[in-house]
Amino acid sequence: MVEVKFHDIGEGMTEGEVVNYFVKVGDSVKVDQPLVEMQTDKMVAEIPSPTSGTVKKINVDVGSTITIGSVLLEIDDGKNATVSSYGSEQEVSAAVLTPEKKENQIVEPEVRTPPKRIIAAPHTRRIARENDVDIEQVTGSGPAGRVTDEDIFRFVRERDGKGESRVEVAVEPDMKEVEESNIISGDTIPFTGIRKQIAMKMAESLSTIPHVTHFDEADLTNLLEFRKELKESGENISVVAFFLKALTITLKEFPLFNACLDEENQVIRLLKGYHIGLATNTEKGLLVPVLRDADKKSIKQLHVEMKALTKKAQEQKLSVAEMKGGTFTISNVGPLGGTAATPIINHPQASIIAFHKTKRKPIVMENDNIVIRSIMTMSLSFDHRIIDGADSVMFTNRFIELVEQPKKLILYLH
Repeated sequence: MVEVKFHDIGEGMTEGEVVNYFVKVGDSVKVDQPLVEMQTDKMVAEIPSPTSGTVKKINVDVGSTITIGSVLLEIDDGKNATVSSYGSEQEVSAAVLTPEKKENQIVEPEVRTPPKRIIAAPHTRRIARENDVDIEQVTGSGPAGRVTDEDIFRFVRERDGKGESRVEVAVEPDMKEVEESNIISGDTIPFTGIRKQIAMKMAESLSTIPHVTHFDEADLTNLLEFRKELKESGENISVVAFFLKALTITLKEFPLFNACLDEENQVIRLLKGYHIGLATNTEKGLLVPVLRDADKKSIKQLHVEMKALTKKAQEQKLSVAEMKGGTFTISNVGPLGGTAATPIINHPQASIIAFHKTKRKPIVMENDNIVIRSIMTMSLSFDHRIIDGADSVMFTNRFIELVEQPKKLILYLH
């Protein structure tokens, strides 16, 4: 019998949600055949069969959140011993005969109690450490026993003898009935999979990072005209590819925006790589593939790789490696419309920039002439623990300078 366990399929991943089984009890399976679809905080991934055989037991229900090492299902491979598909090589426990015992006597194998598995977000664990709380002593109130921030705070109140202190809001009985009626009669959408993981990441980011958003405008008239010239010559390059090149130049000049805060060691880490996350809207939610080493690529290379990554994201074909290691994130919502927004930073990064709708506007030039120009608004959110407001203004000023003189960007191959 072979136990198929949930193994580590992503950097820093500790738990995942069972999204779907491709098999049922009694099905025959082959080696490498997909068995189950798992949702982690990075992506949806399939776990393949480590052996050929028959599915004998499914241990975890769809929708359940489990930790690394949990047994998902069992496959009868025609052998008597039970082995695991996860972890380092393990010897199979068996009856052991000793010289002192008679042949029919068996030494019972030692039974070891496995360590208690705690399901909790990194932010919750940090809160526990800061309040000197042994998280294993906390009873989780979340799904599958997950320990939440409130569970930690409740534990601290009880430990310190402060008890529960909540502010009750008086609600008229008829209002309660109206609210309950609306809840019962309304439609529901499952809060699972990628949507749930997005919610967790956004909540962690907002509760950890003091966000500040700086708004500005860029005149894209010259860029759009240059892009049109290139298209007429056979080179169809997206506007965002120019943005990526301008950003990598700007990030090198303002390294705090390509950094992260290491609170444990009390240092700001200036990151050497320039790996740009591309926030991509898909049918299943927001995915962020990472375009690696953006500073070493030409505008055309950036265009080609960006298109390939966003297509894979929309088709749900991204690998774990293509979604990790980002140092800065962009979100291009201009094609959808909208004037401005306050994008949430992709923790633990220090900043994110969003590009909004480009509009034709009358602009007063330096000679007081009024002309029609193509103006794009943008929003730069940054971690105020690392970056000051003046830095954000200088950062966007430099970026604007580069995109408003697009032909100069070709001078920067790297």
